[in-house]
Formats: sequence, structure tokens, C-alpha cells
Amino acid sequence: MNKKKLQDKLKAIGKRCQAETPPFFKKLRTVGLVIAAVGTTVVASPLALPAAVITAGGYLILGGSIMTAVSQAAVSEQDCEIED
Repeated sequence: MNKKKLQDKLKAIGKRCQAETPPFFKKLRTVGLVIAAVGTTVVASPLALPAAVITAGGYLILGGSIMTAVSQAAVSEQDCEIED
């Protein structure tokens, strides 16, 4: 891949992440943060919990993190014009 094209794509990604997030995705981002926080609380609990609960906590962290990242990158079409 050409160095200039790579720089243009990285600029487009940076521009997209700095654009305004639609209201629905702001709410979804908050839900993802809450889910990740619950998973972190379960995994870091000082109590002896069954392995299945600890595993579920890990999946909550993973799911919440992915939900938050995807929601942060979502923008409305008119806010971000991506050039080929």
C-alpha cells in the first residue's frame, strides 16, 4: 500500500473518531461502559466465586469494551465524508 494512501486512510479514521456521535450511540456507549464495569467488579471481587461466574465476568468486560469502541466510532453520514 502506498504511504500517501495509508496516511489518508489514517486521517479519515482520526476525523471519523473526532466527529459528533449520534444520540443513540451515546446511550449505547454508556450501556457498554456499565456492562464492562459490572464485569470488572465480578472479576475483581474479593469473594470466592465459582469459575463460571468469573468467566462470565470476563465476557462482560469483553462485550462492554467492544460495544463502547464500536459506538464511539459511529457517526452520522453528513458529519463525516470519507474520500476514496
